[in-house]
Amino acid sequence: MKIVYWSGSGNTERMAELIKKGIISSGQTVETSLVSEVNVDDLLKDEILVLGCPAMGDEVLEESEFEPFIEEIASKVSGKKVALFGSYGWGDGQWMRDFEERMISYGCTIISEPLIIQYAPDGSENECIDFGKQITSA
Repeated sequence: MKIVYWSGSGNTERMAELIKKGIISSGQTVETSLVSEVNVDDLLKDEILVLGCPAMGDEVLEESEFEPFIEEIASKVSGKKVALFGSYGWGDGQWMRDFEERMISYGCTIISEPLIIQYAPDGSENECIDFGKQITSA
């Protein structure tokens, strides 16, 4: 299993590491990869995709690396189980609702309520770890 993410401030990266901790504690192996470093062909061999991106601008996905990645995998992910996460600074989580709807429209099954945390995951570490554990029971 792989966790693929983009992080500008480090908050989503910290979430990815905590989610990884939860997955490992459930006895699974997992790798984290920056979206700029992921091998899409290798990623698509996995049954479960764990994707993380913070809210950017007007509550959208990061546009220079993460958005092109999602466009690249759009026609290749039907039938995959997907877990989504990310951090935000303001707003109400619209970017994540849009992201979730988009992945469903590509034929994915969302396996856990997407995890969003405002700013850094300080104080929410267990929430991230539990999210990782939930992913492994899907």
